[in-house]
Amino acid sequence: MDGRDLVRSVGVGNAGRAARGLRTVRAAWRRRRIDAVWLPRRGAERARVPGQVRGVEPGPGGGLIRFGRSELWITVAVNGAVFWGWDGAGPLPSYALAGSGPEPDPRAVLEPDKDGGWRVVAERATVVVSRHGAVQVCTPGGLTLRRDLPPRWWEPVDGGAARWMQRSEVPADARFFGLGGRSSGPRLRDGRYRLWNTGPGRVVGPDGGPLSVTMPVQLVVADAGTHLVFHDTTWDGTVVLREGEEGAGSGHDRVGRCEVRMDGGPLRCWVLVGTPSRVLHTWASLTGAPAVPPSWALGHHHAGRGLGGERETRRIVAGYQERGLPLDAVHLDGVHHADRQVFTVDRERFPRLPALAEELRRDGVRLVSVVEPAVRAAPGDAVHDGGSTLDAFVRDASGRTVRGVTRAGESAFPDFTHARVRKWWGGLYEERLGQGFAGFWHDMNEPTSFNAFGERTLPRSARHALEGRGGDHREAHNVYALCMAQAGYEGLRELSPRERPFVFSRSGWAGSQRYGGIWSGGVTMGWPGLRASLSLVLGLGLCGVPYSGTDVAGQHGGPSAELYLRSLQLAAYLPLFRTHASARAGHGAPWDFGAEVLEHARAALLERRRLSPYFVTLARLARRTGAPYVRPPWWGAPEDRALRDCEDTFLLGDGLLVAPVLEPGATRRPVRLPRGRWYDTVTEEAYKGPGQVVVDAPLSRIPVFARAGAVVPVRGADGESELEVWAPAPGRTGGGLVVPDAGDGWDEPEVERYAVRRQGRQVVITREGENGSGEPGRPVRVRGLD
Repeated sequence: MDGRDLVRSVGVGNAGRAARGLRTVRAAWRRRRIDAVWLPRRGAERARVPGQVRGVEPGPGGGLIRFGRSELWITVAVNGAVFWGWDGAGPLPSYALAGSGPEPDPRAVLEPDKDGGWRVVAERATVVVSRHGAVQVCTPGGLTLRRDLPPRWWEPVDGGAARWMQRSEVPADARFFGLGGRSSGPRLRDGRYRLWNTGPGRVVGPDGGPLSVTMPVQLVVADAGTHLVFHDTTWDGTVVLREGEEGAGSGHDRVGRCEVRMDGGPLRCWVLVGTPSRVLHTWASLTGAPAVPPSWALGHHHAGRGLGGERETRRIVAGYQERGLPLDAVHLDGVHHADRQVFTVDRERFPRLPALAEELRRDGVRLVSVVEPAVRAAPGDAVHDGGSTLDAFVRDASGRTVRGVTRAGESAFPDFTHARVRKWWGGLYEERLGQGFAGFWHDMNEPTSFNAFGERTLPRSARHALEGRGGDHREAHNVYALCMAQAGYEGLRELSPRERPFVFSRSGWAGSQRYGGIWSGGVTMGWPGLRASLSLVLGLGLCGVPYSGTDVAGQHGGPSAELYLRSLQLAAYLPLFRTHASARAGHGAPWDFGAEVLEHARAALLERRRLSPYFVTLARLARRTGAPYVRPPWWGAPEDRALRDCEDTFLLGDGLLVAPVLEPGATRRPVRLPRGRWYDTVTEEAYKGPGQVVVDAPLSRIPVFARAGAVVPVRGADGESELEVWAPAPGRTGGGLVVPDAGDGWDEPEVERYAVRRQGRQVVITREGENGSGEPGRPVRVRGLD
């Protein structure tokens, strides 16, 4: 660290910044000194590959294959998922899996293959293991989906965690998706992708990082089929992707390639094969069904650092009410409603918070509180003292509590990888519930600790419980936020058992959907930020997290009126719909941009309110099927190569196709439609897919299309749910699923199934049940018939 770094850290002319700068310098030196002492040094290493097959031991769903220098356990589960682990690695323990994992499929057996290899034949896939340790996954028809080459380990001669590398090949036409929330995408181009949750020291742009939610989950789509691969290790690592290239019929294709490198942890993975919907359903059965947010959480939220007290909070709510704009939740940032303690409200700014919360709730507006994991390390802080008594905080290898610098000052960090600590932390939410908060926003939970070197994490040598196994932060870092979400969700279930918890986080890992959703953090202000926002939400959905979103128009700067409006129009169709007031610019409310923008924003907000029954249905179906609300346009037709490369539209459920405007000044835009008939939801003009059309995109709206035959539940003029039915093409049929709103409790409403058929100029809608067809039982409005 040189003098310039020191000056930059300390700051000039501001006592508060200077004090914080000195603290960050001390924290940085402590972190580096601790890691230098306690992290094992990488000395000489010995490379190892599996060698040749020496023998096998059949077992349930597969068996054990022994090689000269390693062994491979492979099994096929009853849900069709294929698992394999090297060197004794099994499915458990795992932070990703829900429960103990699926049972083996007794129909799948290990049998000899040609050239000294072995294979396991199952209903959905055939797995072939070569005599040197390559693992090939094929469709039942024999088409190769993936071929993993023999892995390689680098083991320290003096002992310690081994690094490993796994290279894979996929078909030349394959496209890569996933790896968590990636702002460059949703299709992942050639490049290197890091697997380390990073608290962004700057806003997230379309360059792909830094990112708060990374997952070793890839969804690979090719003509041969779709598969998901999950490398279940939480250590730091990288994925290098290189798309293939077809030989234009010459037969000289260049296969796509993937290289996964991990700094440690077991080499084990799951592979799921099938259609995209089947793959995500199987993934949800492995990692847990997504939590269903309360109905109000599917509406419009407003957040901002400008909400500095009761008066300002009332002012922003009144602004929405006076202008007739829907508002369902207000988020209070911890900078302005907490008094530097984790679960204590600043009573100077909010002297009557419970009364305010009750007043807003009567008007249909809930309060959401930010919660950060850092606990101010100060004598007399109740949370810190309680955590110290419980021995709840992360310690270094010498047994001292790890300290970092956060917005609260010098702080300690709970070890959420210990069940006892999670239970203690979950009980702390009682104070916020008593203040009237209805939901919780987990922020800075990568975890983030500021320091002078720009590093925003805890020492890698810090010790964690890891459910009793013990380990350091290299293994615990990526699941820290997941475990915090678990603590909050389970604590809220116990404290308020009649209401579904609402928890969403800035960071997470595979399986986060069990406890809530994901917020992307600060996305860059500007038009590239719109593409990044859509990419993040699509990518998270394909990794099993259906409820996610970004802030309208990003953060840290003032958007133009056009950018704000286009961002709002896009966000109105995303699961988490949140406007955000920037501390610097103060913009975030629709009326900040003039009368014209206000009227167009009103239309977007009212359309989101009208579609609220549809979002409730999508949330309930996501829990049952794992299907995300927001889906790529190829979701139902992965064999359509043009759709696989389409990144500027998305499906909202099965019924709607949304085409946001992502370029300045655009009043028309091309839209690629999937197969079938599609109606413009405003003009009701019909278009035929597959193919590309050019449609109007005036400033007042973005193009939205409805699939012919779709049944979309909407909110009627009287506030009750009704069915919006889009006429099938002549000679065609349609239908849809509707799940009624059962409130914010735990009731599981019955799924309503509707069938639609066209008879000449008439459209007939029936509700299908166990006893046959009947009347819909709801008001019906038919559209697109003319």
